[in-house]
Amino acid sequence: MTVRAPLRTAAASTTIAILAVLVLAADQFAKHLALTTLEFQTPVPVLGEALQWYLVLNPGAAFSIGEGVTWIFTIALAVVAGVIVWLAFARIRSRVWAVVLGLLLGGVLGNLTDRLFREPGFAVGHVVDFISTPWMMPAIYNVADVFIVCSMITVAALTLFGVALDGSGRKPASEAAAEAAADADATRES
Repeated sequence: MTVRAPLRTAAASTTIAILAVLVLAADQFAKHLALTTLEFQTPVPVLGEALQWYLVLNPGAAFSIGEGVTWIFTIALAVVAGVIVWLAFARIRSRVWAVVLGLLLGGVLGNLTDRLFREPGFAVGHVVDFISTPWMMPAIYNVADVFIVCSMITVAALTLFGVALDGSGRKPASEAAAEAAADADATRES
């Protein structure tokens, strides 16, 4: 098996940017279609009761929690987007991390766009949700939410399996311990 060279900064950041723009565009287009074709809070069966379109405007987070502090969600989304952009230029050299973070950034930007530019106003806008799967969970969500959740599950798996942001895997415990001991010896000698 051949080992691929790490991505260059430009390639990693370009991958993240392209995927983020594609997810953002898909999310905003789907929300536009939902707003122009669906009636507010009227279920439209797609696959019976397993999948329905159900248009709502969400002033809070999941399950409309925190409706009175929407601005906090706006700040949180902006911080997450900022961290991902920073990682794109400072740390990401792994193809899989670039893809996952690009998809996550697109989802975050999709909901951040709603918070910034939808009614009732700047930084407190309501997020357009329209996908309902009542058999799975009582939440109503959107395309951005799907990318956010799937990306976060993948982030957890990559972290669990030790895939570093630079694409390297986790070092064996014996090798890591030997390096730590060598570092400690070097520190004592200096």
